[in-house]
Amino acid sequence: MAIYVHRHTRVLVQGITGRQGSFHTAQMLAYGTRIVGGISPGKGGQKVEGVPVFNTVFEAMEVQPAEASILFIPAPFARDAAMESIAAGIRLLVLIPEHIPLHDAMEIMAYAGRHNVVVVGPNTFGLVSSGQCKVGIMPNDYFVPGPVGVVSRSGTLCYEIVGTLAAAGLGTSTVIGLGGDRVVGLSFIDVLQRFEEDEETAAVVLVGEIGGSAEEEAARFIAASMSKPVVAYIAGRSAPPGKRMGHAGAIIERGRGTFESKVEALEMAGVPVANLPQELPQLVKAALKR
Repeated sequence: MAIYVHRHTRVLVQGITGRQGSFHTAQMLAYGTRIVGGISPGKGGQKVEGVPVFNTVFEAMEVQPAEASILFIPAPFARDAAMESIAAGIRLLVLIPEHIPLHDAMEIMAYAGRHNVVVVGPNTFGLVSSGQCKVGIMPNDYFVPGPVGVVSRSGTLCYEIVGTLAAAGLGTSTVIGLGGDRVVGLSFIDVLQRFEEDEETAAVVLVGEIGGSAEEEAARFIAASMSKPVVAYIAGRSAPPGKRMGHAGAIIERGRGTFESKVEALEMAGVPVANLPQELPQLVKAALKR
């Protein structure tokens, strides 16, 4: 079993004829994802990697109904594309673009909430249920099936961690990138709750970073509601004070969201926190023996 996506999930690609859209369509297909249609206004009737292209999501849903859609749309136009997907009946939306305007992101989340649509991102690498379905831009090779669920605010760091786990013989059930923008859809708590319910996830790796209070909130949830072991890594230990970092969500305000506050909250909840990503396999193996 997997969470959010699985081998039967039918996926649309919005922006499929662009450079990024076409490249990652090929990569997702190679992983085994069931991509049933692409969207590119004015280019309906074409094919990309054998996938039929439609002018609108509504047209695609009439011919090739899908549950999920991934957006390779420039940030200024992402709002309209996201709203179209939700209105057309998509149930899971993956927002790859970074720097979607704040008010646009807030409108997307509000509209998705009213329609019970799950939003991953913005500024996410996507999500993958290993060996089954990849809806995102992560490298295929590292994501092999196993008992470890991973939820991360960081992209390339998450790839490194998943690769390190795989090299140690620890595959993954589902890996989810929450996204690095200020306003995102899924939270740590949303994903942790699903991992707690997933029969094939035996342990969870939480990859956080400085800024915001998401990790502290996750720690409270873990202490109160998680029976499965959780281990963590927090990025940003060496971030210079007062320096603006890359992710819009990595903002420390009035002393909140510091590296120290996150580690303290997680450790108080019984979550071992690795000093280096390379320490995570050992922590996971120890947790699985408990």
